[in-house]
Amino acid sequence: MREREGRVTVEIPEQAEEGVGDDVFFNPVQELNRDLTVATIRAYRERIDAHDAHPVETYLDATAASGIRGVRAAANGFEATLCDVDANAVERCRANLEANELDGEVIHRNANALMHERQFDVVDLDPFGTPIPFADAAVQAASRLLCVTATDLAPLCGAHFQSGVRSYGAVPRNTEYHGEMGVRILLGALVRTAARYDIAAEPIFIHASDHYVRTSLEFDYGAQVADDALEELGHIHHCQHCLHRLTERGLIANPPEACPHCGEHLQTAGPLWLGRTHETAFLDRVGDHVEDDMGTAEDARELVETLSSELDEPTHYDQHRLCKRWERSAMAMDDFLDALREAGYAASRTHYGGTTFKTDADVVEIRKATA
Repeated sequence: MREREGRVTVEIPEQAEEGVGDDVFFNPVQELNRDLTVATIRAYRERIDAHDAHPVETYLDATAASGIRGVRAAANGFEATLCDVDANAVERCRANLEANELDGEVIHRNANALMHERQFDVVDLDPFGTPIPFADAAVQAASRLLCVTATDLAPLCGAHFQSGVRSYGAVPRNTEYHGEMGVRILLGALVRTAARYDIAAEPIFIHASDHYVRTSLEFDYGAQVADDALEELGHIHHCQHCLHRLTERGLIANPPEACPHCGEHLQTAGPLWLGRTHETAFLDRVGDHVEDDMGTAEDARELVETLSSELDEPTHYDQHRLCKRWERSAMAMDDFLDALREAGYAASRTHYGGTTFKTDADVVEIRKATA
């Protein structure tokens, strides 16, 4: 099978179920992820090279499979290294670099072993399932930017509760903002991992879909900045009855005895990341680097635009879920958001779904403002 993405064409083996299983070489569902990755690493190189004497040059595709990520990085001027523990994957990576007349280093090795030995300006980690078994090595191998994909959304979002606790050292809760729960549980785990090495991992571009969570983390070094990053961790206390939620910073949870609005029991999630999940100025750069020859260019630009206007509130709401709870009809999203703004609250759409929104109003204020 031959697949064209961006500036390159790669060959992949026939797959009975594309995108399913731990031996998959190529997942077509993640083309948007890969297109945005190319735009992200180009935008990051541009930003750093503008004011730093040490340019961004080296890129590691840590669990390469077909090598599509590394081949695309090489086609965009990076010194690419492609690593995989599987001999067939290594052979495929070499063939795909050669077929596109690109230079690149291909290594047949366990990614953790390589990442414990060498550093790269950018490390791209896209394993099957949870990335946590690679997290310690990846944090030490990435000198500037760490890009991580997690495809185990059920554990991250709390649908597979015990698996989420084991993998991420945190309590995930299955809520209507399940995608954002996954984002913040993953970020919390990665920030804690980086802090062990006196590294502050700062999110500059994060997005989630029905299939994965993708994070891009810029690194800063020193005990103080690592401590500052940990200050952005905390807990969410969520009421499944009235959908009220509140946040609390700190690694130790002190939840209220009951929901302040309805008196029901609160569920606590965390520790997780409560800080911002993107850097707006950087998103503008990413959007500029989305090229027309990318297969998902239209979707990528729309996603970047939505993220750019998304508020930094640590959870979002779903209007349909609220209106069902309130036993009333939903209204057009633009009208709903306008009602919140006219009542004096900030409000924005989110990339998590067409009826989702963020606001600084609580559920009681939302209900009153949109009645």
